[in-house]
Formats: sequence, C-alpha cells, structure tokens
Amino acid sequence: MKELLATLKRVVTRTEPAKVPARRVLFVCMGNICRSPTAEGVFRKLLAERAPHLDVLVDSAGTHEYHAGHPPDPRAVRAAERRGVDITALRARQVMVRDFERFELVLAMDQLNRQVLLEQAPPEFHSRIRLFLEFAPHLGRLDVPDPYYGGAKGFDQVLDYIEDASEGLIQKLRQNMLSAG
Repeated sequence: MKELLATLKRVVTRTEPAKVPARRVLFVCMGNICRSPTAEGVFRKLLAERAPHLDVLVDSAGTHEYHAGHPPDPRAVRAAERRGVDITALRARQVMVRDFERFELVLAMDQLNRQVLLEQAPPEFHSRIRLFLEFAPHLGRLDVPDPYYGGAKGFDQVLDYIEDASEGLIQKLRQNMLSAG
C-alpha cells in the first residue's frame, strides 16, 4: 500500500496544470462553414507569420447548428487556398453557453449574429461579444457579407475584409500584451 501511495504521489507531482492561453478568440457566423472558419484560418496564418510570440487560442463556431460536423463550404476552401490558407480540417459547430466564459473575445461576422449571441450569452459576458470588423474601421462597414448564396467573387471579398480585420486584431492584441506586461 505504501508503494502504491508513493507511486501515486510521484505521478501527481509530475503533472503540471494545463496552460491557459493568454488570449482566447472565437469567430462566429451563422452556420460556421463560410465566414467564421475562413476568419479562423486567416487569423491563425497571420498570427503565425506576424506575431508568433502571441499566445492566442483561436476557434470558430456558428449561431445555428445547420451544418454541425460538416467541413467548410468548398468555395470558401478554394478561396482560402488561393491565399495560402488551409481550412480543410475545420468542422462546423454551434456556439455553446460555455464559449462565452471560455473566450475573452467572441467576434461576430455581422450584426444579426451579434444579436443572436447577445440573446444566448449570460449578461455578464455581453462585453466580450463584438463585431469582427470593428478591428478594421477604415473599411467603413460593420458586417462581413455572407457569401453563401453568391458566387466565387463574394468569397474573395470576404477574405479581403477578414484579412484587414485580422491585421487590426493582431495589432490590438500586441498593444494589450504590451500594456498588460
């Protein structure tokens, strides 16, 4: 019995607590097959290229479960691939209540989805829910248009907006890291 306790003690003392990333960002659109997985992929790529020192957990989800478990729309995949972004491994999921506690920034692609998120979230987490294009004020718009019912050009336009907002978000995270550190 003493040997078992000694072994357990050694195992427990060697286990370190899981590291929580310094920042946690969730991108959200309606079905999580076009805009939000594109934002997740683009943001991950730009973060790795331009700010690899930033410790950020990145994910995406949808306000509705229409496409849960499905890969991104093939048109979104092709548009992202043309810009060197691979989103093929991503799978759609619906936003869960625990996401509002887990992520410090919940970035909606448009005002409609932001409103749905505000209705789903406990009031204490409302300040975490923002529009992604707030990080690209020079665009003069708040919504990333939904390309689902349009043609290939719409997916390229979405990528343009997402790249601009991702740059702005990275800049903001850098500033916050400097002021916090």
